[in-house]
Amino acid sequence: MSRAQRLLELIQLLRQHRYPVSGKALAEKLGISLRSLYRDIATLQSQGADIKGDPGLGYVLRPGFMLPPLMFSEEEIEALVLGSRWVARRTDSKLKLAATKALSKISAVLPSDLRHQLDSSGLLIGPTKTTPINDDYEALIRDAMRNEYKLQMSYTDMKEEKSQRIIWPLALGFFEETRVLVAWCELRQDFRHFRTDRITQLTLLKNHFNKRRQVLLKQWREINNIPEQ
Repeated sequence: MSRAQRLLELIQLLRQHRYPVSGKALAEKLGISLRSLYRDIATLQSQGADIKGDPGLGYVLRPGFMLPPLMFSEEEIEALVLGSRWVARRTDSKLKLAATKALSKISAVLPSDLRHQLDSSGLLIGPTKTTPINDDYEALIRDAMRNEYKLQMSYTDMKEEKSQRIIWPLALGFFEETRVLVAWCELRQDFRHFRTDRITQLTLLKNHFNKRRQVLLKQWREINNIPEQ
């Protein structure tokens, strides 16, 4: 493993820990000496990585540091291209534009050989059967999830029965033929799943959830035996 690869691996290890991890544990994971680890930590700090800690106390990486995209491997670039193309094909116009812009930013700082690979990738996304959704609704759902705002919704179920609900949007699942909104429903006082193509009206309420979205999502995962992603 080259030193550049080792520095990248060290950053990835630190990102996996929310709390300080000992230098000894990091050195063992990387297969290097403590002295080499301390030098690598110092190098990353000099490059702008906000790594807090000292020998004997452990280290933690504060959020926000990004390594240059030129350190991406060929497979990582292919994954980025494929993911961006999937988003551009299967999501609303705002996410499509965001995916295109993100790929352009990455392309702008890649070395020429990797930029060519990004531009000429042979990984394609096939046609979709997903039922179209109102772009404004999907953007509204994502905004509500980020800010933990409640939504007022008019919904028609599979039996064509209509209902008015106030929901707390927790997650949006993208499936081959539809999208499913995971939410806490105030009407049922329980978790419910709603097909987005059956939403007939949606209004953002500036009322926050009564519980944190992360807590509710964890409860939903536990109930449905769904692992963390």
